[in-house]
Amino acid sequence: MTVTRPPNLLPMSQTLWVVGDIHGALGKLRLLLLRAGLTDFDGSWRGGKAHLVFLGDYLDRGEDGAGVLRLVRTLQRQAPLVGGRVDALLGNHEVMFLAALLFRQKDRRDDLGFYDYWHSNGGQPRDMALIEPSDLGWLAERPAMLRVGPWLMQHADSAMYLKLGSSVPEVNARVAAKLASNDPKVWQEFLSAFAARLAFASQDGGPLIRRALDTFGSERIVHGHTPINLLLGTQGEEPGAPLPYAGRLCLDIDSAMAYIPGAGFITRLDEQGIAEVVPYPPLSFAR
Repeated sequence: MTVTRPPNLLPMSQTLWVVGDIHGALGKLRLLLLRAGLTDFDGSWRGGKAHLVFLGDYLDRGEDGAGVLRLVRTLQRQAPLVGGRVDALLGNHEVMFLAALLFRQKDRRDDLGFYDYWHSNGGQPRDMALIEPSDLGWLAERPAMLRVGPWLMQHADSAMYLKLGSSVPEVNARVAAKLASNDPKVWQEFLSAFAARLAFASQDGGPLIRRALDTFGSERIVHGHTPINLLLGTQGEEPGAPLPYAGRLCLDIDSAMAYIPGAGFITRLDEQGIAEVVPYPPLSFAR
């Protein structure tokens, strides 16, 4: 019997890993991927047929956003050679970065405020200096949403996606059109909408979640964007694991790895929920 899948729905891999909000924390990312068995010590793909999904925000705040981009892009090229897959979604910090580059003029007074907005939100001039034209093209091609098995994957816990379209392909097409625009008002409106957070944890979160799941044809949402400790009101504490909430219909995986020295994790999902969590702190060896 042939199983017909809804359009734009990827089947669940036997091994599905998800990581969010790296924010330039290249050292932590490399260690997490190594400990999860997805890469070797050189940062090359060793995940076999595993599926790895990044939920956006590769840049800003941390020590090497350009290095994070290069690593993600390298893994995306290597994984298919052995039957694996790497997907990388668009985060709001990538939009900030692209806007800062697109509208920045020699005279800073004419840059429409995009550069200052990016810089005040953790933008690193070092990343801007090291970025290559192919990196910019890659960033502008990032999809906003992805469906894998029962999971709807997106960067932000925001109602923005529902306002952009009624299907995953439509949302991704609308986002691509915005990133191709030269109109600063389009970018300003997009950045403002993308910055919103906590929509699913609000009083109206339940109906909004169900509308999103019905609209995009999924059972649960996994997102980053809002650090777990912010959602819990425990700022400064390390979020040691992903946070299921809203009756387990949502899963927040923003580990605040660029904000807190010991924070960071990568998560393996199955059709039921969280299957495994690999934390950042290195393994300790008794003497």
